[in-house]
Order: sequence, then structure tokens, then C-alpha cells
Amino acid sequence: MKVQLFQIYIEYGQSEKNMAKIEQWFEDKLESDTDVVVIPEMWNNGYALEKLNDLADENLRNSLPFIKNLAQRYQVDIVAGSVSNKIDRNIYNTAFTVSSSGKCINHYNKIHLVPMLREPDFMSPGVNVPEPFALSDGTLATQIICYDLRFPELLRYPARSGAKVAFYVAQWPTVRLNHWLALLKARAIENDMFIIGTNSCGNDGQTDYAGHSIVINPNGEVIGSLESEEDVLSVNIDINEVTKQRQSIPVFDNLKLDLYK
Repeated sequence: MKVQLFQIYIEYGQSEKNMAKIEQWFEDKLESDTDVVVIPEMWNNGYALEKLNDLADENLRNSLPFIKNLAQRYQVDIVAGSVSNKIDRNIYNTAFTVSSSGKCINHYNKIHLVPMLREPDFMSPGVNVPEPFALSDGTLATQIICYDLRFPELLRYPARSGAKVAFYVAQWPTVRLNHWLALLKARAIENDMFIIGTNSCGNDGQTDYAGHSIVINPNGEVIGSLESEEDVLSVNIDINEVTKQRQSIPVFDNLKLDLYK
């Protein structure tokens, strides 16, 4: 499976500019043999939280057709980061994925909202855990958002349900870059799976975002990474490594779910 991570600077409160940039990156930077493209968290408006009541998408009305069009045009699965999204008067941080056929195959509202960025003051938390879902080639994956990375319990369910890849989409700040790298590596090791972390970069006038998008194999080894600038990371991953690692270190066979509190 070939995956491309689009590490972009997200314009504060400028959804049209952000959509235009993403579309241009697909045109200019997508490689013909790519299977999956991943973009960062909150790519429509960034963290323009005070403006989201006016700017947020509604029931993915704009974001989903935009991504569907790109997925079908370029015949790639798109792990479409997340967007600010209004549902029944509440604003959520909504992640979704679209298959190469244009079908929405995953939808998840961020559960853990970031107090450091005042996210809980403007958004509502999701109430459903991330589920495993099948990519176009049949690989089971899951999609989790930024601050959720700090809660290892969240990945355990999709991982023990068969997910072999976890896509973490983020706008993770530079001040806590070491946490980003350490936690992503921990998620790979403890779940014997590929971890793909796609972050934004640059300074939006409020926060400096770290970049350092990364791909980590089931043994916790970094097989591709970026620095702090806008860039694309292209990586080929062998999903069979997950099966081999889970046979070598059978974490899920050894769980003691009846003992844990």
C-alpha cells in the first residue's frame, strides 16, 4: 500500500483557500501509484474557533462532496483529516474517509477536546468511539484525531477488532512535538500496527504547529517522516508486517480483559 501524507499550512478561517490548496496539491503532488492520501485535522477553517458558528460546515455539506470529487477523479482513498462541522446546532471536529469510488467509509467526531486551545468552549465532544473500516483494498484501518492520541484506550478497541493501520490526523503544536513523536511510537508498539500521523505546520497567528508527519511500522520503527515545513511524505507499507508482528508479540492474545479495571 502506498500512502501520501499532505503536510500543509492551514489558513485561519479561510475554507475556500484551504480547499483550493488541497485541490492544487492533488494536481501537482499526487503520485500515480498512490493508494491513500491523508490530510490534517480541521483543514477547512483551522482553529478559528470564535468564528466557527458562522464558518463551520453543516453536516459535511461542502467538505464531503469536495473530497468525494477528488477521490473519484484521482482514484485514491482519502483519509480526509477532519473539519469543523455543525450538526443540529452543535459544532463537532469531524473526521471522515472517502474511498476511491467516492463512498464515505468512515465518520468520527473527536471525543477528547483540547483544553489548551479552548476547543471545549466552542465545540461539542463526540460520543462514539472510532471504528475499524475497510479501505478500498480491504485493509482494516481506523481514524483518530489529534488530542485523542493521549488516550491509548481509544485505539485498543479498533486495534483488537482487526485494524492494522491507525491514521492520526492533527494540528499538533510545536511546543509539544516530543509528545507527538513519543505517543505515536507508543501506539504502534503497544498495538502491533502501522501508525500514520499527519500534522499541519506553520503559525496561524495563534499557535505554531509542529509538522513532523510520520509513518511508524508495527515494531515502532520510523519508516518515513517530514520536518516542520509544508511537504509531502510518500511511503510504501507492507500490511503483512502487522500479521507477523502480532504473531511474534501476541499482545491481543494475551489481553486479560476480565482483570483490567
